[in-house]
Amino acid sequence: MNEIFIQAANRVNNPAIEEWKAQGKKVIGLVCSHVPEEVITAAGMFSYRLRGIETDSTSIGDTYFGPFICSCPKAILENAGRGRYNFLDGAIMVQACDSMRRLDECWRKAGEDYANIVPSFFHYMGVPHKVTDYAIAWFAQEIEKFALALTEHFGAPSITPDSLAAAISLHNESRRLLMDLEALRNAGDPPLSGEEAMTIILAGTAMPKSVYNPMLAETIRQLSGKSAGHAGKKRILLAGSVVDDLGMFRAIEAEGAIVVADTVCFGSRAYDGLVAEDDPSYTTLARRYLNEQFCPRMFGYYEKRLEVLKQKIETAKIDGVILQNIRFCDLHGSENGLFERDLEALGIPCIRVEREYGPLGDEGRVRMRVSAFLERLS
Repeated sequence: MNEIFIQAANRVNNPAIEEWKAQGKKVIGLVCSHVPEEVITAAGMFSYRLRGIETDSTSIGDTYFGPFICSCPKAILENAGRGRYNFLDGAIMVQACDSMRRLDECWRKAGEDYANIVPSFFHYMGVPHKVTDYAIAWFAQEIEKFALALTEHFGAPSITPDSLAAAISLHNESRRLLMDLEALRNAGDPPLSGEEAMTIILAGTAMPKSVYNPMLAETIRQLSGKSAGHAGKKRILLAGSVVDDLGMFRAIEAEGAIVVADTVCFGSRAYDGLVAEDDPSYTTLARRYLNEQFCPRMFGYYEKRLEVLKQKIETAKIDGVILQNIRFCDLHGSENGLFERDLEALGIPCIRVEREYGPLGDEGRVRMRVSAFLERLS
């Protein structure tokens, strides 16, 4: 495993970010896979996905959020309050869900009490909850406003059709490579574990694509045609709330299973679906980022999300599905119940697991639940 991938997947900061900053370039944090990263790249900056890893409490987050809310945005705010995001030049907030929407106001409020934790560029961008012609047109306007605010704040050159086309091509290259990696995961005897695959995927959220893509291509070349002795293990698809910490994968695979597919937003949800390259425009970006509707924040697309899940189950020859959600995640908690009902009716074994976010989770309890589920599969 590439050491650079390991560092990028497991640390808030990493050498790729440090090298980028040393060149005088800007890093822009984002909280949701609905933010069009191509705009940031076209402006000559690096889009970095915010995570709450490397924290062991939410003492700061609890102060501003209160107790009955998802622990993911709390952990992100914790890292901000402790200065771990001081390398950010900007941050983009969206209403991914109600909890993440509140991160915008809570982070701003925390900035009154903790010096220098709010980046100089702090932008809120609206994202529609359904796909219609008027929603796409409105979202395209939101993207254009974001692009103008970004370039004006930093004095960067205006984004042109050519620079946007180059950014779209770069990000599509990354998506195609990740689809190739997914095909390797789906193999009968995958050449890497689920934890190793997710390490590679997570690294791509914390490295510039211009640096990440060649490394990813070389890793895929090295893995192609190989096996790693995973044949015969129970094949798991992991679905539900955000998973950006490798502990969940470790807990599952420590019980003898292997995660060969996922539908979490740091996984396949972020890279499924390309941006059309024949029309580099904000409307084209709006169309792609809204039409990838697997996230339950998108209203009225449950049947399509179920169909995507069924296709992945068939392609990866899944033995069982783990439907996990972070405590107080109403969106995934509710939809997981529907998935369990409909998949079990098709004879696909499922288990629902409620947990805390990432590094705050109880790995021992998760392993116990997974162990019981694997006994059922046997």
